Amino acid sequence: MSHVHQKVEPSSPAGARDATNTGPALLLYAFRPMFLAAASWAAIALALWLAAFFGTIELPTRFDPLSWHIHEMLFGFVMAAVTGFLLTAIPNWTGRVPVRGTRLALLAILWLLGRIACLISADLPEWLAPAIDLAFPVTLLAVVAREIIAGRNWRNLLMTAPLTVFAIADLLMHLEALNVPVPPGLGWRLGIAAPVILITVIGGRIIPNFTRNWLVKRQSKRLPAPAGRFDVGCMAVTALAFILWALFPERHATGALLIFAALLGAARLSRWRGLATWPEKLLFILHVGYGWLAVGTFLLGLSAFDLGVPTSSAVHALTAGAIGVMILAVMPRVTLGHVGRDLVASRLTVLAFVLINAAAVARVSASWHTAKMHMLLLIAGALWIAAFALFDLVYAPMLLRPRTNP
Repeated sequence: MSHVHQKVEPSSPAGARDATNTGPALLLYAFRPMFLAAASWAAIALALWLAAFFGTIELPTRFDPLSWHIHEMLFGFVMAAVTGFLLTAIPNWTGRVPVRGTRLALLAILWLLGRIACLISADLPEWLAPAIDLAFPVTLLAVVAREIIAGRNWRNLLMTAPLTVFAIADLLMHLEALNVPVPPGLGWRLGIAAPVILITVIGGRIIPNFTRNWLVKRQSKRLPAPAGRFDVGCMAVTALAFILWALFPERHATGALLIFAALLGAARLSRWRGLATWPEKLLFILHVGYGWLAVGTFLLGLSAFDLGVPTSSAVHALTAGAIGVMILAVMPRVTLGHVGRDLVASRLTVLAFVLINAAAVARVSASWHTAKMHMLLLIAGALWIAAFALFDLVYAPMLLRPRTNP
């Protein structure tokens, strides 16, 4: 379970190689351009969506406005963050030289072309926007598979499974937008299931490992429980529950399994001593992000029953809450570690953490309060945009400059 842990610490060999490369700093490591892209697009795309929702602008896309919003959050924002994380981690898993320079630039360009093509797809031939957009997840899958196989790192080859689901989900959303008969909503549900499973697997490795290391340094006798069969069972149940939800979202059996997965996830989180990490906000926020996963999964399970729980509320607890918070928790840690800074959250970083959680609470609440929905949507959007704008403000200079202390 320690392999993923190693990749985001400043002492990692991957981070040390950063200083020895003579190329542009932005292209030394995937986290540099892709985290910058993820945070920027998280803010820009949501601003565009709010403007479209309130009738200020009309987006020139074949997607309806809500579908475009969902698509760009999942396959623009989330995919960029996942790319930065995985391609930065893989060199530590495999011992291979990172994907950098021209290859990394081409990946980033494919991502950007996908965003542009989806935004103006109404002005393009029907097949062109999907072809341009799908080039990125398909290429990423090929790159990740090649690196892991070449490094004979068979243990992490399973990481290609969520990436495959991402690519299929992206295709399904395009097909639905073109009125091809596919199961309604299957694309975006799979697009949510993929990062949820990634958080369950990778979060379940890094959060207790980081916590254990931090507590050991403080000579604490109570440490997170070691990984074991319970963790494997929790991951398996969660993965199965979300795959069933993608396929059969309204069935009671799906709802019951989601509730069970949520309870297992909450129990798993309780074994990691999260409250003890309160003094170290860069660590505590990881526990908060995983907590959102349990809350969102529980609400999603309840929404399958006639109990008055809005599906939109559950979905946003998972997306704005678990996925959004976890991404904003991981990006500063990876950035600080790899550019040679201390793993300490600045005041502005802590403010970004507060803003993203407030945004998630406001968005989840909006689905419960129909009379105040527009106001809460605007508040949630403004808080979300501010959180990621703060990330850019604090971390863009680090992402654009070489590592400070090799």
